[in-house]
Amino acid sequence: MQVETQRYEVRLARDADEIRAAQRLRYIVFVEERGAEAAEADHEARLEKDAFDAHFDHLLLIDHAAPRDGDLHVVGVYRLLRGAVAQAGPGFYGQHEYDLDPLLRLDREVVELGRSCVHPAHRGGAAMHLLWQGLGAYVIRNGIGIMFGVASFPGTDVAALAQPLSHLHHAHLAPPELRVRTLDRHHVDMDILPPEAIDRREAMRMMPPLIKAYLRLGGVVGDGAYVDRDFNTVDVCLLMDTARMTARYRDMYSRNVSA
Repeated sequence: MQVETQRYEVRLARDADEIRAAQRLRYIVFVEERGAEAAEADHEARLEKDAFDAHFDHLLLIDHAAPRDGDLHVVGVYRLLRGAVAQAGPGFYGQHEYDLDPLLRLDREVVELGRSCVHPAHRGGAAMHLLWQGLGAYVIRNGIGIMFGVASFPGTDVAALAQPLSHLHHAHLAPPELRVRTLDRHHVDMDILPPEAIDRREAMRMMPPLIKAYLRLGGVVGDGAYVDRDFNTVDVCLLMDTARMTARYRDMYSRNVSA
């Protein structure tokens, strides 16, 4: 699968060097920019990596207009783990935060999304849209029924996030058959404010762009948040049933896709 424009190309990584380029971008964003203390980060090589990388597909956004320095100029990444691969070996990365039994019981293919990031110089333009277009092509090509993954708010102060977390809980909670739950030892209630105390405009203003994108596509959230002190974030688990995506987004995903 491939998505191309005059400047950018979106496709899966083809070898270890291309995965390293993705890990280098992750280091720039998660470690240098956001202050993550990733246990397996290679600080000398400036790589953010873990043992799961060997099992994920790595979706790359490549900038062909940038000067070449020996590496692909990767400016956006997503890593993707299909359920068939996870259950044959490593399990899902998110199982250390969430009880994923509702998803494991489904008779549908699922994919776990993670480590999504875009280089600071490429935010606010076409980059995230193109990554999502590539993700959509991947979903269609692999017959994915459910997408899920952790999305993050910066910082670890749950009280400061009372508005957006409460809005997610009251307005976008997953239906019971998809409602994964934060593991008991990590569970943080999102039901902080009653519905009448929520300022929806303020709640949406505080939502990170990635979470807003999921919500626009019909995404829902699991029960409970998780405070990830290594990555300096508060995480929520987002899920989307691809059968509920509108024709508009299916058309967008199919556009400019080549084998």
